Amino acid sequence: MTSSIAWLDGQWGTTASLKLPLDDRALLLADGLFETVLVRNGEPQLLEEHLQRWTNSAALLGMDPPPQRNAVEPLLQEAIQRNRLSEGHGALRLNWSRGSTEQRGIGLPASGHHRFWLTLHPCTPTFTSITTITSRHECRNASSRLSRCKTFAYGQAIQARREAQDQGADDALLLNTAGVMSCGTAANLLVRRHGQWLTPPLSSGCLPGVMRGRALAQGIAVETELTAEFDADDQAVLINSLSCRPIASHNGQPMAATTTAVELWHALLH
Repeated sequence: MTSSIAWLDGQWGTTASLKLPLDDRALLLADGLFETVLVRNGEPQLLEEHLQRWTNSAALLGMDPPPQRNAVEPLLQEAIQRNRLSEGHGALRLNWSRGSTEQRGIGLPASGHHRFWLTLHPCTPTFTSITTITSRHECRNASSRLSRCKTFAYGQAIQARREAQDQGADDALLLNTAGVMSCGTAANLLVRRHGQWLTPPLSSGCLPGVMRGRALAQGIAVETELTAEFDADDQAVLINSLSCRPIASHNGQPMAATTTAVELWHALLH
């Protein structure tokens, strides 16, 4: 098993050996989208849901349609073979940039070609508990199109997590501009209250996460507006395609323990 495998502009290599052109808008302006797909025992999990979100997001941001399944899947399977990931877990990242341009500034290029590349890393899904705070410096803009898309621009999430770690916590929860609970820095929030899993609605500015969507579709969770404060008996997890992490304490206050994070995550994959 290699540490990473990558494909860019028709070439295979590692994430360190392949290079983006310096005029690519992904580098200049974070102008693009990505999807992170779990690979388990050689099979991509929930690929159709990831590709659908990818396509919807590109349309929302005025980008060309990204590659579809018939173009992505052969590359994905070759990446799995090259990385010898027929067993175990991997993190596949699909990237879609508005591409290279000779013009300066943020204006949309009059012409040019979007760019696709992928990377695949071995990974281990994470279920260990974490401590969180509510960020006081960063919040989600519920009315922004960008909040509804998984873009390259993660500066806000980085700063919120830095804020949490400066206070001795592992991660931060983000409110939206109206002071309503939205999400974590890189995962959706699920709160178990009175025996029911709850998750903030998309109107809160949270990302339409694939695992969140599965929880709603399976009737495991329902959408509801959550305030900035938790109830004393609430259980909570932060969930994405690669992890489901129980929140042990929030803002220094212990949370009710949950022992079902692993089972919840696995249930959503089926």
